[in-house]
Formats: sequence, structure tokens, C-alpha cells
Amino acid sequence: MPTVTVSCPVYPSEDPDKVRKALLGVFPDAEIQETQDGISGVAGSLDYFAKQIRRQRILDTARSVMIKGRRGKQRTVFHLSKQVAFVGKVSFCEERTVLGTLRVEVEDPELDALIENVAPETVDGEEVRI
Repeated sequence: MPTVTVSCPVYPSEDPDKVRKALLGVFPDAEIQETQDGISGVAGSLDYFAKQIRRQRILDTARSVMIKGRRGKQRTVFHLSKQVAFVGKVSFCEERTVLGTLRVEVEDPELDALIENVAPETVDGEEVRI
């Protein structure tokens, strides 16, 4: 079972409820808490995230970002746009953006298998299952 931690800053110009909604837009089962730096939460799964990247047809991008963000054998880190997450969609972005990002950290002892399950390889836009 993966551990999915999502965190993001809340800037003075932002409504904390809207930032909370953005986080829940992609990780609806996350248990959220306010911190001194912003909002963070722990999600029980990547199920909704996996459904969204399939609906949006961005499996290859998701796979690439998750692999590129690896930190050792059991952890990967990537960033999502808060604005796009607010409407329940996934948009990967760089860590440093003007409006801030959702930082997603996924830990799993079988990270390769998790990435394969969440964002499998595709051929001509269709999932390839080995």
C-alpha cells in the first residue's frame, strides 16, 4: 500500500478553502491538515489520480514524470498545478511556479510495480500490459 503525501503552500492572496479544494480535487480521500507553511494531507490511494490520467489521456506523461521524480528505490516526487487541480484535473508542472504547486510524494516498497500499475506504458495511446 503506497503512502501518498500531498502538500502545498497557502499564499496570503489565496483562500485556504480553495487550496484545500484543489488538493481534494485530485486526491479526494486525503486527510488534510493545516500547517504553518500551508496545507498537507495523506491520501489512502492513487485511484482517482490514476483514473484522471487515463481520462485525460496523459499516461505517458505521468509515467515519465513519476520515473524522473524518483528519489531512491521507494520514493518519487512530482508537482501538480493548483489551479488545474481545483477543477479535479491533473497537470504536471515544475516545482517553482509563480502561483505554487501541489507537491506529491509517493512512497512504496514496490515503486516500479506501482508506477506500472498507475501509469503503464502505451502503444498508440493504448495501455500495454505485460
